[in-house]
Amino acid sequence: MSEEMQKVGLEKRKEVLGAEHVERSLANAHDYSRRMQELVTEYCWGQVWGDDTLDNKTRSLINLAMLSALGRTHEIKLHTKGAINNGVSVEEIQSALIQVMIYCGVPAGMEAFRATEEVLKELDQI
Repeated sequence: MSEEMQKVGLEKRKEVLGAEHVERSLANAHDYSRRMQELVTEYCWGQVWGDDTLDNKTRSLINLAMLSALGRTHEIKLHTKGAINNGVSVEEIQSALIQVMIYCGVPAGMEAFRATEEVLKELDQI
């Protein structure tokens, strides 16, 4: 593990998802899941999100589209919060999910709409 990428990843992860969520995830990690948390922090958040070629807003929209295509509802909800934190508007999320419906299928898009709507209501965005 790269200590530098762990540090970069931890900072980026907290910036996007919120410190409370990240600290809770790390605190709840046990022997079985700790390596997964470290891997996600170093590679996903350090190497990928830490690369400044794309801004956080763009990465959030890409993630929402990919997670929607894959039907990963838990992660869609998490990354919806991150997208709002990164300045993605409700209209931009809606537009991205319409595109998911066309390119990935209506059921995938509908599931993503349900997941994002739940989060957007919790955040008083809709």
